[in-house]
Amino acid sequence: MPKSLDVCLTPALIPLYNVEEYIVVVIDIFRATSSICYGIENGAEAIIPVAEVEECAAYREKGLKYLLAAERNGEVVTGFDFGNSPFSYTTEKVGGKTVVLTTTNGTHALHLSRSAKKVVIGSFLNLTALCNWLKTQQENILLVCAGWKNNFNLEDTLFAGAVTEQLKDAGFTLDDPAIAANDLYQIGKNDISQYLSKTSHGERLRKLGIEKDIAFCLQVDLTTAIPILNGERLMKL
Repeated sequence: MPKSLDVCLTPALIPLYNVEEYIVVVIDIFRATSSICYGIENGAEAIIPVAEVEECAAYREKGLKYLLAAERNGEVVTGFDFGNSPFSYTTEKVGGKTVVLTTTNGTHALHLSRSAKKVVIGSFLNLTALCNWLKTQQENILLVCAGWKNNFNLEDTLFAGAVTEQLKDAGFTLDDPAIAANDLYQIGKNDISQYLSKTSHGERLRKLGIEKDIAFCLQVDLTTAIPILNGERLMKL
């Protein structure tokens, strides 16, 4: 049986897939999955993704020494330690710590993917390490793009295309969204940041004055850590 490499272009489409038949890669390039990869690389003991701000706040009541990170619409939610800027996930801030994280798109996509055989986190920061690991797995793979509020977005789809580029000759059968994502990647790959400068989410982030975050998230192979969901915690594979 050939393995399939499928791309889910938005979390709204997840119900169309039998998620339990796949290894799922969750993708939220601007910025959740980039920050998660960076945080795990920098020694965070675990990152606990939760879907709602209230769930994140509830960890404060538990009296545990967790860092609480909450982002909505690109901004840090008032009263939390930080949001999902990768610059908050340095060794100094997260080394040896557990972070509870909720974001507009990424943790939502992750929450909907929990029944998968395995759930891992992908970003340009860990692209090659992730693809090398995926090639060794004998399972179907579903790349889940977090999108923006259940809509399609360009940056997550382009990254799905970058993964497809590395896996398409490794014995996988591609679905149409994977082929389309790979075609987009062919258009943008020579200058990803220039290509993605036109994205609506990039524009939203620029209005918030966080261009540095965008540039950071488009660095390729800055890390080798692959975060994997273990129970409710994302930990280093």
